Amino acid sequence: MIKKFLPAFLLFTSSFAFAQDKFVENVVKEANQNSQLEKLAHELMDVVGPRLVGSPQMKQSNDWVVKKYSEWNIPAKNEKWGEWRGWERGVTHVDLVSPRLRTLEATQLAWSPSTNGKAIKAEAIILPEVITDSVSFQKWLPNVKGKVVLISHNQISGRPDDNWEKFATKDLFEKYKKEKAEAAKSFSQNLAKTGLNAKALALALENAGAAAIVINNWSQGFGVDKVFGANTKKIPTVNFSVEDYGLVYRLAKFGSKPVVNIVSESKENGVVPTFNTIAEIKGKEKPNEYVMLSAHLDSWDAASGATDNGSGTILMMETMRILKKFYPNPKRTILVGHWGSEEQGLNGSRAFVEDNPKIIDNLQALFNQDNGTGRVVNISGQGFAKAKDYITKWLEKVPDTIKNQIKTSFPGMPGAGGSDFASFVAVGAPGFSLSSTSWDYGTYTWHTNRDSYDKLVFDEIRNNVVLAAILVYMACEDPERTSREKAELPVNPRTGKAAEWPKQQKATRKGGID
Repeated sequence: MIKKFLPAFLLFTSSFAFAQDKFVENVVKEANQNSQLEKLAHELMDVVGPRLVGSPQMKQSNDWVVKKYSEWNIPAKNEKWGEWRGWERGVTHVDLVSPRLRTLEATQLAWSPSTNGKAIKAEAIILPEVITDSVSFQKWLPNVKGKVVLISHNQISGRPDDNWEKFATKDLFEKYKKEKAEAAKSFSQNLAKTGLNAKALALALENAGAAAIVINNWSQGFGVDKVFGANTKKIPTVNFSVEDYGLVYRLAKFGSKPVVNIVSESKENGVVPTFNTIAEIKGKEKPNEYVMLSAHLDSWDAASGATDNGSGTILMMETMRILKKFYPNPKRTILVGHWGSEEQGLNGSRAFVEDNPKIIDNLQALFNQDNGTGRVVNISGQGFAKAKDYITKWLEKVPDTIKNQIKTSFPGMPGAGGSDFASFVAVGAPGFSLSSTSWDYGTYTWHTNRDSYDKLVFDEIRNNVVLAAILVYMACEDPERTSREKAELPVNPRTGKAAEWPKQQKATRKGGID
């Protein structure tokens, strides 16, 4: 019996290994010689553009993703998960008109009220540089009526720290760092004396009759700002570049009475439905078990959302295209989730977890990518005790040139937030982050006005496509179900107690509406 069985077993093993090797060969060749990444990136980032939740471009991107999948014969659909304030960005144009003329680099914040077709021409003023207490601030407040008010800290230098470090003497660099820290601390302490947080301050200025609010949220790099949402309800809020904010600030501080002309157009579209886009390659042997790819589709909208998270989006789309071509009949069902409103609290993926318990209960693994255009360099076991057993096995077929770049950590710590894999980890489902190398993501592209197509590094993304396709294939083919056993988490030295597994948080199903 053993003699008869052994050759058949060896034959099966050899055949299975050959199939794995052939799949990997096909994937590597397709990803590098027939890549669709540049075309996908152009259509998403250049043509559709930024994808703020509730904006027309967000729905346009949902429909575009469905259309692309249909071209590849992959069933896809938009699934409504909630509703959001519908808002559409218009033209922002700001000029300094006195004491001299200069067109300023300016971007209205998301959900900023509009100037409604009329330019605001007004003197720009700054907050008092010395605020003694909330009473003195309230006495000053009537001064803002009809004025454009600058409310951010004015940087003492628009040069990044690494530029100072490179060119300054050591003593000068140390002096600069000390002065920078002291100035930021002094500004924060002064602002705290108003008794108002950032949102309450904006509303207090608005209610006191300010014409507009100007901020600067410098990202500590040349030419780059982080641009989020407005707190005002009736007047526009605009971000000036660090250079132009400093110019107007100094003019106001030293008595030149700067006048600015602001056009900041936007359109309110009421409450609109919001969607996740889900695509599927149906499993043949175990169709009710699932392997998932994951990336959020939405973005902030001061730029085109290229590395956050257009890069993750096109990575997952290209991976699905290649899987459909070379693995059209997977053992388990392959799903991809293109999530909405990740930026406002993982809302799309949290809603999916809440709405699809059968998928979550039968999830073999999920692979999420969200932190920029770089090659994947870190994979954590996310606190699952047996993650090393299966992830290490799945990585075996990944080419060494890609695999050797990756640092794994097992069992790792469960992610409590940061991106959509955490929505799955919170309910004990095996969700993993394919974490990439920086390319100065935190400073230059994450949530900034410079997160555009030209920041994508396509050769890095191509490597990630190969990695993701092989991981999905191996997870689908694995005869074993992945274990959900949770590792014993380490003691938190601050509390003296063991760390706790993150708790599931509910999706915000209706947002941006007071």
